Amino acid sequence: MSETLDLTLRVWRQPGADAVGQYVEYKLTGISTHMSFLEMLDVLNEQLHAKGEEMIAFDHDCREGICGMCSLMINGQAHGPDTGTTTCQLHMRRFKNGDTIVVEPWRAQAFPVVRDLVVDRSAFDRIIEKGGYISVSTGNAPEANAIPVPAPVQETAMDAAACIGCGACVAACKNASAMLFVSAKVSHLSTLPQGKPERDSRVQNMVAQMDLEGFGNCTNTEECSAACPAEISVSNIARLNREYMRAKLCAKE
Repeated sequence: MSETLDLTLRVWRQPGADAVGQYVEYKLTGISTHMSFLEMLDVLNEQLHAKGEEMIAFDHDCREGICGMCSLMINGQAHGPDTGTTTCQLHMRRFKNGDTIVVEPWRAQAFPVVRDLVVDRSAFDRIIEKGGYISVSTGNAPEANAIPVPAPVQETAMDAAACIGCGACVAACKNASAMLFVSAKVSHLSTLPQGKPERDSRVQNMVAQMDLEGFGNCTNTEECSAACPAEISVSNIARLNREYMRAKLCAKE
């Protein structure tokens, strides 16, 4: 296998939220197969800067698959061809010499393009503001073992808490649904004792905000879970539906 690649990139360029975007083609040579996908974009930006051209804007931060900032559609797949992997963890050895790679931003009404490959994902923040937390009194941290939590409950909660909020589930869904994201946050807190007091208001408020932001309904195709780098299970969506129905029927408020 060759240690370097010659590639053609077709990158979505859009100078602003209200501007008309288009694909622009770039040629890259001598790209190391050991590079990450974002490092390859860094190389392209260095070349554009050297020529006095506008560099490509794209989101990134930790580059360790933790922060959820990287958000690219690569050849029509959220985060690229690897499963359970963020864009920053994708390496160029997954591509072949001479490949054409199409790079786009997330496509969703609730995620408007800011510039080039950067989208505004503040809709997720507003959903979290509506209930993605527990209310606690200030003071010293409670003793870790003060509230016994059975191991299966811990596992369920922590599996849901693995969601990094990148938005791949929305980008992969043909309805741009945020059900997997919301269900992960609701499942994480509703299964733990600390989240029980606000259980009913949380799910109702978060679902209401999700609808207000313009996200679509679940398609039941499970593409969201397939695209999720944290591999969040769609069983959380079933739990979200149960929690929502329970709150609507049984909540006192």
